[in-house]
Amino acid sequence: MEDRVAIIGIIVEDASSIEELNQILHEHGEYIIGRMGIPYPKKGINIISIAVDAPQNVINALSGKLGKLQGVSSKTAYSKI
Repeated sequence: MEDRVAIIGIIVEDASSIEELNQILHEHGEYIIGRMGIPYPKKGINIISIAVDAPQNVINALSGKLGKLQGVSSKTAYSKI
């Protein structure tokens, strides 16, 4: 399967899920181009964006694993390339 470039947007509302989230990202480190995390204390959340270059099934699996965590939401946007 051909690699795709995508951005995974993540909102963390439950800080107790951060350790497991980081472990999942570490397991997929070979596909991660870059990561940006922004704490937003005014709302008590963290906003994370992950740029990835991977087969589409890997990106879908990663986003799905992240979205299943307690208090975590994730969405993916794909490049047309």
